[in-house]
Amino acid sequence: MSSKWKDTDYLFISTRLRALESKMLTRERMERMLEARSNEDAVKVLAECGYDGLEPLTSASLEQSLKKSREETFAELAELSPNGRIVDVFRMKYDYHNAKALVKCAATGEDPARLLMDAGRVAPDLFREALRKGKLGELPEALQTAIPQAQDVLSSTGDPQRSDFVLDRAYYQELTETAQASGSEFLQEYVRLLIDSANLRSAVRSIRMKKNLEFLGDVLVEGGDIDRSQISGAVTSGSKLEPVFAGPLQEAAALGDTAALGGSQTAFEKACDDAVNKLLQRSRMIPFGDGVLVSYAAARENDITAARIILSGRLSGVPTTSIRERLREAYV
Repeated sequence: MSSKWKDTDYLFISTRLRALESKMLTRERMERMLEARSNEDAVKVLAECGYDGLEPLTSASLEQSLKKSREETFAELAELSPNGRIVDVFRMKYDYHNAKALVKCAATGEDPARLLMDAGRVAPDLFREALRKGKLGELPEALQTAIPQAQDVLSSTGDPQRSDFVLDRAYYQELTETAQASGSEFLQEYVRLLIDSANLRSAVRSIRMKKNLEFLGDVLVEGGDIDRSQISGAVTSGSKLEPVFAGPLQEAAALGDTAALGGSQTAFEKACDDAVNKLLQRSRMIPFGDGVLVSYAAARENDITAARIILSGRLSGVPTTSIRERLREAYV
């Protein structure tokens, strides 16, 4: 698909994002946080990256600071990007997270407020009100269809996991369609790899849990480069996943074969994320263009995850070596 946007349309935002990259968590900054003598000293390193509201450091202050940082990032990207669909690709997962929470809480009578995240395309209050009043027409079109389907599945089966599967399939389908509509080839490649990674994780989980073909049909989604039938065929036949995922995820799949039989799940999950990060690293060589925006948005998500892993680990007294093992490759 040709794009109506040219690389030069991203010149201003690319320049802005390259400047912001200097505040991201480098490996050196991560190490300083890990080796800091106190939590206060670790927080000071993170403050260099623009995070605030972390003193005193508690689980609540950490989550609030990271939440604020994520919301501010997406708000700025949405304002500056010439192509809103690129930012939508990163925001929509929070819409689907909120949809899952609202569907389940409506069924149980629980208050979903603490579960909702304000980084999606739809503000949580508006989202909540739309479901309460049955005005789904105020939501993105894909959610207008998916939410009633998820509600019906939950009502008929009583199984919240199966209602989640409905929303997951809708999410990845909308993700694919939005990436295609954006005209960005780099974004489309990124989304396909995300889907392949999600399917690999689902395949490993299915083997570990000894799930049947019906379960695989529910959890494997379309849109990746690896055909679902190849994945389900390997799982049901007891074959290794590594040959099926030849390409960017081959190393992760090899670790997945080990994890499926009781090996390290942490190493496998890290390898999946690192494979995606290697794709993002390609844009580091591009001076401007949509790839800079895609990579920065994804890298900021990884940045926030790294901050959470380090500081929540420190708060919980997790050994430094264990925290380090969970950290993904840094973007900068």
